[in-house]
Amino acid sequence: MKRLLTVCLLTLCCAAAPAQETDSLLTVAMCGDIMMGTTYPTVRLPANDGADIFADVKQLFLDADLSAGNLEGVICEGGACTKDTGKANNYAFRMPESYAHLLKEAGFDYLNLANNHTNDFGTYGLLRTQEVLDSQGIRYSGLPDCESAVIEKDGIRYGVCSFGHNAYTLKHTDTASVTRILTDLRPQCDILVVTFHGGAEGAKFSHLPDGPETYLGENRGDLRAFAHRCVDLGADLVFGHGPHVTRAVECYRDRLIAYSLGNFCTTFGVNLAGVNGYAPVLVARITRDGRFVDGRIHSFIQTQGTGPRLDPTDRVAQHMRSLSEADFRGQYGLDISDDGTLTRKTQ
Repeated sequence: MKRLLTVCLLTLCCAAAPAQETDSLLTVAMCGDIMMGTTYPTVRLPANDGADIFADVKQLFLDADLSAGNLEGVICEGGACTKDTGKANNYAFRMPESYAHLLKEAGFDYLNLANNHTNDFGTYGLLRTQEVLDSQGIRYSGLPDCESAVIEKDGIRYGVCSFGHNAYTLKHTDTASVTRILTDLRPQCDILVVTFHGGAEGAKFSHLPDGPETYLGENRGDLRAFAHRCVDLGADLVFGHGPHVTRAVECYRDRLIAYSLGNFCTTFGVNLAGVNGYAPVLVARITRDGRFVDGRIHSFIQTQGTGPRLDPTDRVAQHMRSLSEADFRGQYGLDISDDGTLTRKTQ
């Protein structure tokens, strides 16, 4: 059973859950940006056709009841790029269709499409990416033609919806749409997960502001308010990506929020220096009514062309703890150990 395998990975967390609850807990594995390699504007692909990029991490996703991340780019062959990549801060990512199976084999059930690279190759790229994910049995949402997904596994229905900050995505700044989508989705599922692409980008934006963010002239959202609103509307887990660095975590109303899980498997064309290369996998254990019980920030670090590799010093988890302490002045409802184990803070 996948749940029992995941419990073995999280033995340090088990004491937080009453014995009678443990067998019925659900595990959700989450990560940030995935861009397995790009064929545009030049071909930059990992060795061995990418077969090794998820080697250190995939068991965490395979063992979880639900595994989700952010697809940072399109999966297609050909098409016309919609961006002028000669300009500063203008990048386009196109993954080869032959790499799609790597996502399935790594255990991903769901991928976010509400981000600023989903339209890099226009309508053709959008549609082809959806077709390719469909062929692998991987669900997705975040666009007007795919507002949410319901994934049924082992008798549990997981509802997942995604939001971004671009005009072609479902926007987290559109409060009315967020409210409608979550209100419609909540009765359809047992566990409701929300993921979002938001926030300013780069190491100097590692800290979570208290209020709205603007970057490159775009409204990147008031992410604290958005995440809290999602929980108030019935979300059981909320996790973000977009800043290309990790951010704080929080337990709000018994629900876990991760404000950014950063880069995850971004092999080329993305700055991986220092904290930009931090690539956590956050595994959360929750009750069947969505309450957070415990979990772990598993620490991985990227180098160019390799994908995430195990960080035996747990630097990533300790960095996220430091951010959480600073940004919430210690009031974030969690205890984070040196190895990344998350437990509910006792009052």
